Formats: sequence, structure tokens, C-alpha cells
Amino acid sequence: MPRPLVQPAALCCVALLLSAQSAQATAPNICAPRDKVVDKLATDYGESRQSIGLGRDNAVVEVFASTSSGTWTITVTRADGMTCLVASGQAFETLAEAAPAGGSAL
Repeated sequence: MPRPLVQPAALCCVALLLSAQSAQATAPNICAPRDKVVDKLATDYGESRQSIGLGRDNAVVEVFASTSSGTWTITVTRADGMTCLVASGQAFETLAEAAPAGGSAL
């Protein structure tokens, strides 16, 4: 890349990254009491809890999915009992892969 174009190209990339982060930060959270979220996922999408874990600040992270339709939803339940939708999609599969021998640090 010719030298005069390097700086404008770099600034353009930085601007795109910042605008994406800003849009994500201002996106409204979809949150409701946990029992209502679980009921809605079951009733409307046929999803049930497939896995659970503990996240930062004691937030409960859960994966709900429908084995028949393949839809899935990731939720986070805060300490105040509100459950927020984090991500959702299609083509859910259950895997039980073994960890690599010797384990590798991330």
C-alpha cells in the first residue's frame, strides 16, 4: 500500500471499530424476570435448558435449545433475578468433545 494511504486507511478501520462498539453499547437489552423468559422460550420455540454455568459477578449463564427445530438461545441471569437474552440462532448441536491431551491454556 502506498505510504500516503496507510494513515487514512488505519483511521477508517479505527472509526469502523468504534462505531460498531458504540452501536453494540447502545443496543437495548432484552430482559425480563427469569420465569417469563424460560416460559417464552419453551412455549414459542420449544427450547429447554441444555447447559448452565456461572459467569462474572455471579451471573448465571444458560444455553436453551430445541433439539427438534435446532434453535438456541443464550441467556444471562443477574443477581437481581432479571434474565437477559445474549444471543440466539439456529442449527444447535449437542457435542461431547474430549479436551486435547495435556490441555492447552487460552
